[in-house]
Amino acid sequence: MTYAGLDIGSRTIVLVELDGEIKDFRVIDAGPNPLQRCQALVAGKAYTRLVATGYGRRLALNGLAQDTVSEIKAYAVGARYLYPDCHTVIDVGGQDCKVTRLADIGDVQRFEMNDRCAAGTGAFLEAMARTLEMPIEELGEHALAGTGPVRINSLCTVFAQSEVVSLIARGADSRDIALGVHEAIATRVAGMARRLSPKERVVFAGGGALNRCLRQLLSQKLGLDVTVPEQPQIVGALGAALVARG
Repeated sequence: MTYAGLDIGSRTIVLVELDGEIKDFRVIDAGPNPLQRCQALVAGKAYTRLVATGYGRRLALNGLAQDTVSEIKAYAVGARYLYPDCHTVIDVGGQDCKVTRLADIGDVQRFEMNDRCAAGTGAFLEAMARTLEMPIEELGEHALAGTGPVRINSLCTVFAQSEVVSLIARGADSRDIALGVHEAIATRVAGMARRLSPKERVVFAGGGALNRCLRQLLSQKLGLDVTVPEQPQIVGALGAALVARG
């Protein structure tokens, strides 16, 4: 029997297949028509049960998934499967960021979520990368080459872009600007985490965890080691697949 989890995010779609353990996974761009991408991803496949999660999970109820599960629960279940001693999960996605505190038995105890603006999300990082005229994949490493962060006063995307443009015009080093951008995001996410009194092990998942600078800054600000899975983007889909398996 094969169970599947589908994580439909704003930027990527992840499919994880379980057959006792992880059988296979795929990560693709969500594109302008995520439902069409999902249909192509599962075409010709037969699953005992498929559960969807993520920003666009309800799209999958259109003939693809038998049920949906919240991202909070999916990431908690996925992180706890990978790391049985996980007590805190940080997820920085394209449109929101979430911090979840788990009880000793693995249930969701408390969570903090920012989904009202781009502050602290992948969308904010993408906007800053565009302003600095570089691919999002290079922004973190560029920031790590900085010697000292330039302060970014606003986490509103529009105002922050204006700040960055002004800093560039004044001759500020783009590496220090990029470091300042990461510093602002890490401060925001760490503040959310501290409200939950984070407890080790802290697992950092989602697309934002691919950013090495963000990983380092979060660890420093929390004063805790932050664990990043080998494939941080698949944690939510993995959790959904585990829920499907029951």
